[in-house]
Amino acid sequence: MGKVLVLYDSASGNTAKMATLVAEGAGSIPDVEIRLRKVDEATADDVLWCDGLALGSPTNMGLLSWKMKRFWDETMAPHWMKVDGKIGCAFSSSGGWGGGTELACQSLLTVLMNFGFLVFGVTDYATKLTTAHYGAITAREPREEGTQAACRLLGKRLAEWVAVFCDGRKDQHPLNKSDARLGPG
Repeated sequence: MGKVLVLYDSASGNTAKMATLVAEGAGSIPDVEIRLRKVDEATADDVLWCDGLALGSPTNMGLLSWKMKRFWDETMAPHWMKVDGKIGCAFSSSGGWGGGTELACQSLLTVLMNFGFLVFGVTDYATKLTTAHYGAITAREPREEGTQAACRLLGKRLAEWVAVFCDGRKDQHPLNKSDARLGPG
């Protein structure tokens, strides 16, 4: 059984709401165990436990939060090279559109790559105009249908990749599924 960790920091509660939606999406794939952890409560054992990790942070000047950075700098540093090959993705919320949310996702993905994670974006459209190429993003609380759908899709895709690559469940490969994809038009 694949294991997915949704690890997040949240100052206002908006990223926490996104984390719940990401976990909900991951839970839509059968036989995947989900663990939801706030960075203040997380341990290295949580990261060592998982096969796939969705990493979320509020956008702070276009980057990940200091709490999330500290977790990787201090808590995970002794475990360098012990998480190579795990699968990772990112999500972030900001105070408004244009606040650097996709840049924050890229900073989260950069941290994961430095630890050897295999990272991905989602090419499918969550709704007609909403994608998660760099991860799921929102301005403030994830209220809109598209934002919620992007969070769920990100978690679902993470769980699919875990099922395929960690459990050998080729039937869960996104290209083998009959789900209708929403194209760009």
